[in-house]
Amino acid sequence: AGVGRQVTAEQLRARGNALFQAGDHGAALAAYTEALSLSEAVSERAVLHRNRAACYLKLEDYTKAEADATKAIEADGRDVKALFRRSQALQQLGRLDQAVSDLQRCVSLEPRNKAFQEALRALGSSMHEKMKTMSCTDSKVEQMFQILLDLDEKDEDKKQKAAQNLIVLAREEAGAEKIFQSDGVRLLTQLLDTAKADLMLAALRTLVGLCSGHRSRTMAILAELGAPRLSAVLGVEHEQVSLAACNLLHVMFDSLKEGLQKDFRGKEDAVVLDSSRDLKLLIKHLLELLVLEGASAHGRDNALNLLIKVVPRKSPKETNNSLTLWVIDQGLKKILEVGSTVCGSLGSLPVTENSRMSTSVLLSKLYEDLKCDAERENFHRLCEDYVRSWFEGHELPGKLRAIQTVSCLLQGPSDAGNRVLELEGIMDSVLSLCASVSEAHQLVAVEALIHAADKAKRASFITANGVSLLKEIYKHSERDSIRIRALVGLCKLGSAGGTDFSMKQFAEGSTMKLAKQCRKWLCNEAIDAGTRRWAVEGLAYLTFDADVKEEFVEDKAAMQAMFHLAKSEDRSVLYAVASTLVNCTNSYDHEEPDPQMLELAKYAKQHIPEQHPKDKPEFVKRRVRKLLTAGVVSALACMVKSENPALTNSCRELISRVFLALVEEAEDRGGVVAQGGGKALIPLSLEGTEVGQTKAAQALAKITITSNPEMAFPGERIYEVVRPLVSLLHLQRTGLENFEGLMALTNLAGISERLRQKILKERAVPMIEGYMFEEHELIRLAATECMCNMAMSKEVQELFLAEGSDRLKLMVLYSGEEDEKLRRAASGTLAMLTSLHPPICKRIPQVTVHWLEILQALLLSPSAELQHRGAVVVMNMMAAAREVAEQLIASEMLEILSVLAKDKDKP
Repeated sequence: AGVGRQVTAEQLRARGNALFQAGDHGAALAAYTEALSLSEAVSERAVLHRNRAACYLKLEDYTKAEADATKAIEADGRDVKALFRRSQALQQLGRLDQAVSDLQRCVSLEPRNKAFQEALRALGSSMHEKMKTMSCTDSKVEQMFQILLDLDEKDEDKKQKAAQNLIVLAREEAGAEKIFQSDGVRLLTQLLDTAKADLMLAALRTLVGLCSGHRSRTMAILAELGAPRLSAVLGVEHEQVSLAACNLLHVMFDSLKEGLQKDFRGKEDAVVLDSSRDLKLLIKHLLELLVLEGASAHGRDNALNLLIKVVPRKSPKETNNSLTLWVIDQGLKKILEVGSTVCGSLGSLPVTENSRMSTSVLLSKLYEDLKCDAERENFHRLCEDYVRSWFEGHELPGKLRAIQTVSCLLQGPSDAGNRVLELEGIMDSVLSLCASVSEAHQLVAVEALIHAADKAKRASFITANGVSLLKEIYKHSERDSIRIRALVGLCKLGSAGGTDFSMKQFAEGSTMKLAKQCRKWLCNEAIDAGTRRWAVEGLAYLTFDADVKEEFVEDKAAMQAMFHLAKSEDRSVLYAVASTLVNCTNSYDHEEPDPQMLELAKYAKQHIPEQHPKDKPEFVKRRVRKLLTAGVVSALACMVKSENPALTNSCRELISRVFLALVEEAEDRGGVVAQGGGKALIPLSLEGTEVGQTKAAQALAKITITSNPEMAFPGERIYEVVRPLVSLLHLQRTGLENFEGLMALTNLAGISERLRQKILKERAVPMIEGYMFEEHELIRLAATECMCNMAMSKEVQELFLAEGSDRLKLMVLYSGEEDEKLRRAASGTLAMLTSLHPPICKRIPQVTVHWLEILQALLLSPSAELQHRGAVVVMNMMAAAREVAEQLIASEMLEILSVLAKDKDKP
């Protein structure tokens, strides 16, 4: 039995080695870990720990790399590989003195090893630098605080510089620790308490550095500053200070949550409780800030944004939703207080035009985070109790607040909205208030009716009662603000047929009339922005109709007015703008009806969806051009920049769809990049719905294929494009997405070694290889061309020599294929590999018996490019090894070369 176990551990280790060589470090790690569980011999275990350390270094988990290397060294103190690996890990962890002593041990064990000597020299010089800066920083930190806290210091420049220095210092771990040890938190608290905006900003930004990714410091800082002080700073009138406090709190939450996840693996139970207690304390103060009358309106918005970011689980994989349950229990009423606020009414909380939207998003996220019916039932009960408490016994103002709450819930968790809509008396109140003489009251009611029309299970009831009511209001109201909203209600009820041309509820022509009115209001600057936003909402529905799209893109003033709104402070307009643009560019999903089903439907006299003639490709192309000239890209870029709850994942997806439509034609791509499109697409491709991320990645690929990537994505940005492009190679993507991803990566891989390293690190190489076996010749070609550029990297060259791999054989065989482009890519790769990595020359004769005829066919080809590639390969093979050279000379190769050498036309 012992022998049986022995073999498996051995096999696993060998498999791990092969996977590591192939660049799949995650899988190699798993193999070594399994082998560890089977092996008992100390020496064997030491080797496995050492190998795991190498995997962890590649995966950039330096703490685990150090732990594994240490286990190997404990078994054998002279294990230089383990010592060297541990020194690399320690260096990354910032423990330079320990890294040096490991390296010195390596050098004393292998004095001749150049790599060890070089590493020690490099580390020595970086330590020297660090010591120099450290001794300077000691005195510097005190100096900076003295300048900032000196009330008599009048030199503003000097103060500015001191503040900037502190912030920069706090970004480095050593600097942050220095500030922390030099009584920095107390001094930063003094800066906060001066109530001077510039000093408060300096303090908050420095604290971000101290708390970032450092849990114990965060807890100490929180204890010293106290949650009440932090939430008070968040609620100040000064917008920048409030935002800086919001950033600090976000960083603190992340550091504390990190602690929760790390420690849950079973260690210090006491610490677990601590961290969650701090978290809850902060959240409790945020919830209190929501209903605090003295807090500023944007402070309230920032508190809502923070709750959206930190309370719900990031992914369904996390099983624990206790924080959400706690917030619902402690704070749902407080959140609803903000959502039910009627602007301008007596004693109402100060809110911005974004507050209600943020509240809806927060409620929606909390509701989505619930796991079972009992939890959802509790949420519904709390909402119903809240609405009832306002609706009963508070006269008209109470009824308005109840209706406003219904609107807020319908825009957020619509299930909860529908439930409260069904409470007795609510719908009747909405309908009767629609006819109110007071503009404010009428607004509240009409908006509620519109949101209900969108979501309600009782939409048919609303269609029956609402349409006639809204038409009345639209025709007879004196007030534009009310008419616009009534119009949007009509649009929502009228667009039930979607893009289907034959399903319009309104009589022909009235859609066009409504759209014209919307455009007129949109351009009328005398009307307030909040009301003009509703005109965009109307267009979002009306632009399902192709005639409306055509008229809209002809109206440059209307397009620009809409873009202007999209860039404004009021973020609740984002979704409507994005929907309108998706409709105009036809970038929604098209479902092609099955021809057989159509015949059957005609036979059964059923309704058949029809496409509008103006939705044909040539019309869409013209519309895209007009949007581009009107400045759509800078509007979209501005929409993406907004750190705002209104930029939901579904909204991001709409924007990605529009971008993909804008870069469809190669000649438009340069313009899209010049106006900031490239920069905006990166965050869209890294966060959002899967469809949205893929569409953004595909747009990035199109740009990378046809423009110079270094111009399109200057500086560090080009490295951020790699991950989205690699995501297009996943198997669940379409063939076109795979193809464009490969073409774009080919372009990047040809630029620099650093980019190739980034592509390797994103584990793209095994996927690229997979596509070299693809049936579709274009995809196969794109993968081979991509591999050709990747082969400039040493790691990739090594892969072609890996035991048991057919990579080299495939390249040699592809060099003899009929498809000339594929031959060009494959023989180019061989020319590159044999030039850069001579050991490959010896391997070529071993991989296939056809190698000689394939090389001869290249030299005899009518294409000069193929001949050139063949000649380079043969030249490299002649130079590489005697036995290979003899085989070449024994064939007809010499005669072929003699003929080619005399060809005057091909220098």
